[in-house]
Amino acid sequence: MLVLDATTKSLTVAMSGAAATTNPDFVSTWADDTGVLFTEGSTDGALNGTSQVTLVAAPAASTRRIIKSVYIENKDTAAVTITVTYNNNSTLRTIAKVTLSVGDTWSTDGTTDTYGALKQTVGTVNLANVTGTLAVVNGGTGVTTSTGSGNVVLSTSPTLVTPILGTPTSATLTNATGLPIATGVSGLGTGVATALAVNVGSAGAPVVNGGVLGTPSSGTLTNATGLPISTGVSGLGSGVATFLATPSSANLATAVTDETGTGSLVFGTNAALTNPTVTNYVETPFSANSSTAITIALTNGTVQIITLTGNATITMPTAVSGKSFIMYLRQDATGSRTVTWSTVNWAGGTAPTVTSTASKQDIYSFFSDGTSWYGVTVGQNYTQ
Repeated sequence: MLVLDATTKSLTVAMSGAAATTNPDFVSTWADDTGVLFTEGSTDGALNGTSQVTLVAAPAASTRRIIKSVYIENKDTAAVTITVTYNNNSTLRTIAKVTLSVGDTWSTDGTTDTYGALKQTVGTVNLANVTGTLAVVNGGTGVTTSTGSGNVVLSTSPTLVTPILGTPTSATLTNATGLPIATGVSGLGTGVATALAVNVGSAGAPVVNGGVLGTPSSGTLTNATGLPISTGVSGLGSGVATFLATPSSANLATAVTDETGTGSLVFGTNAALTNPTVTNYVETPFSANSSTAITIALTNGTVQIITLTGNATITMPTAVSGKSFIMYLRQDATGSRTVTWSTVNWAGGTAPTVTSTASKQDIYSFFSDGTSWYGVTVGQNYTQ
């Protein structure tokens, strides 16, 4: 938006030369603001070669003339160049200098072509209408393919927008970055080249982003991370390596001494520990809702926290000699849930009556001799 706020200020336009056949037309819209009245108006006419033509005249005294829009259409048979100026008492200040192709329209919003599309230009070419390759004469590259031999030279700090380079077919790319590693690519250290060829890292430490090295075929990978443990991998203490090769209690003791530190020691299935001392151990808790039936699975944990959400039948796990676990039996917010115990021997042959109060809990302990499960009431009517 432009404002003319003095009687000496106007908006004018001139062409760089005479029209070939027809001068361009113009239409201007504006509004006068006196502080009391707001009056709209418009002006139209035609340009006159290199002469200054008034697009919007100066306002009257004590009036601000607000220019809302200006449109200039090239109706000539050839391109014309126009210069729109802010004219302050014959001092001209350029607002826009535009070359209009035949049928183009310049406005205070930009330049549109004969189809009404806003123009984005390189030279005199509207990029909105370009398909395929833009010729060099119009500011393009003229490149239609990237294959072939030789060097491509780019200027300092070039900008490539979605380039397609294709696949190099010959020659050597020196110090290539971000390209597939192949035997024809040079500029790599000898250690890296060897490592990539035979998966050997002894001559260097290759960095592979998202790649797959496969199985080392020879050599030694030092301090390897995330690779299968084998006799060819170093970086482990001798005790750990020996234990991995031949597990035994003696080798485990050596391995623990050799590779001390924090972490979790995971034993295989049915591992046996003889006369260990365990301090401050934690059993695995497991929580579940009963619904109308639930089967206890000790693989979930040896502290079973069961919330009764209905009158339930509780089925014990398979009896294994030496197995034991603790159960917290809880009433839900409704309460008055009953329990039927499956395959549990209770003292005196009578199962305990569970606490029926809502949100209360009983605690029971169970032991197995391999044939039966034996239940003991630890306590009842606890607050959850």
